[in-house]
Amino acid sequence: MTVTEQAVDLLQKAKKVVFFTGAGISADSGIPTYREKLSGIWAGYDPRDLETAKAFRENAALVWGWYLWRRLRFAQAEPNAAHLAVARMAGSQRQVSVITQNIDNLHERAGSLNVVHLHGSLAMPKCFACHRPAVVSPDQSAVPDNGALIEPPRCQRCNGKMRPAVVWYGEDLPPQAWKAAVLLVKDCDLMISVGTSGIVMPAAGLPDLALASGASVIHVNKADVAKGEEREFMLMGAAAEVLPMLLERILVLALTPN
Repeated sequence: MTVTEQAVDLLQKAKKVVFFTGAGISADSGIPTYREKLSGIWAGYDPRDLETAKAFRENAALVWGWYLWRRLRFAQAEPNAAHLAVARMAGSQRQVSVITQNIDNLHERAGSLNVVHLHGSLAMPKCFACHRPAVVSPDQSAVPDNGALIEPPRCQRCNGKMRPAVVWYGEDLPPQAWKAAVLLVKDCDLMISVGTSGIVMPAAGLPDLALASGASVIHVNKADVAKGEEREFMLMGAAAEVLPMLLERILVLALTPN
């Protein structure tokens, strides 16, 4: 059997599937990865210099403006074929969960129901001081046309400044999200790791945890990120091409008489 045939066979037989997704799955929706250079008014900035608590303390308006710009970009993006394929793989005979390192909501907009966000979400900010979630009104989330920066709104409870509810560099993962992710990985038959570099810890250790728990792992990536372990399979290519292909294969098999 080819690697693709083995992957299709594993997916067809699996009862509990966990998709572990990174920036690569959203790239075809127009959301740049951190390795890509920024454009427009942000061309001179490095995201790694903006997404820290230190940067927010020093220039909250700059970081808030970066947040608003990214939020607008994410709102304009649409789920691509990979997101849609993940959602369609769930069914009466197959439980599908998603653990994502992405801070967009494209999985949810594609129809996936059980999504764990390891690095938070841009959909709703929180207070920098008391961490209380808050809803930002349309006028507070508008990006000025002239590129001018505006101060973040204030928390209604403690008057602290609002910040993105995402995990910045140097911060720990949300405990509840991490616990939920570990439980899903330990309980799955199959993990499909999509578009993740396998560098950012501790999230990068989840495929190893899946293997140690007895599951198989299929990597979908443009680069070979497999470590050569038993029950580990590598499918090279763009997520928006490989995942729809896997979906089509298992749908055809489901309709084929035994």
